[in-house]
Amino acid sequence: MPNPKPESRKAMADKKSFVLRIDEDTYKALEKWAADEFRSVNGQIEWIIDRALKESGRKKHSEKASKGSEKK
Repeated sequence: MPNPKPESRKAMADKKSFVLRIDEDTYKALEKWAADEFRSVNGQIEWIIDRALKESGRKKHSEKASKGSEKK
């Protein structure tokens, strides 16, 4: 397996790893949802958490996302 690009290694180094225990039915539902959106289960969980944090006002929306949602 080839080594990831230097940018990829930097992005991976910025992430915190932890164990998540989840029941099988929930995992299967996440797996299906992730596949429907062409994401990994891990990517789907990150997306769900990021969206929830932004919607609750606990994380600021990025400038990039704000510009994309503006009406023209």
